[in-house]
Amino acid sequence: MSPEYQHLDKLRQQLSARHPIDEAAWADFSAIWTPVKYKRKSIITVAGETEKYLYWVTSGVQRGFHLHGDKEATIVFSYPYSFSGIIDSFLNQQPSRYFLETLTASSFLKTSYLQFEQVRKKWPDIAEVVYLFLAATVSGILERQIELMVYTAEEKFRILLKRSPHILNLIPHKYLASYLGIDPTTFSKLLSSIKI
Repeated sequence: MSPEYQHLDKLRQQLSARHPIDEAAWADFSAIWTPVKYKRKSIITVAGETEKYLYWVTSGVQRGFHLHGDKEATIVFSYPYSFSGIIDSFLNQQPSRYFLETLTASSFLKTSYLQFEQVRKKWPDIAEVVYLFLAATVSGILERQIELMVYTAEEKFRILLKRSPHILNLIPHKYLASYLGIDPTTFSKLLSSIKI
């Protein structure tokens, strides 16, 4: 079994866990993905440009971040096996407010907006699974907003470790601190004081 086929099989498993996908729909959907690789610290999407692609991560770690003057805020991480890209820019075909960067060498399957939309509109199974993924994403974003706005640094740190315990080994701590909205010194103190 080729690596590309294995990655597509993994994608199908994840999508089908949310909603069954008809064989013909899957044949069309799986045909729109192509493999692509980026080196470590590559900027894949630049703020101000419209996101042209949706990515399915097969290896590596990436982050979406926003720049405001000299301040940088990490908004999201992606890693195998998850979707990546600046999703609001992709779906709305409007300029991105964010950057997408690889933190490590990364491999993806990618599809264009046009290909994705053609398949989504043609197949109800694909449209439904996209809807379900978007619903889960919105729920996660709202939950994270509450965490950022009302939780203490320690509470945010503990939630992160409970939700994604593997993340400390994957992502540089300065980006995790940015993601949590706390300064790197506080993050280091929490890391040394909280039993993992």
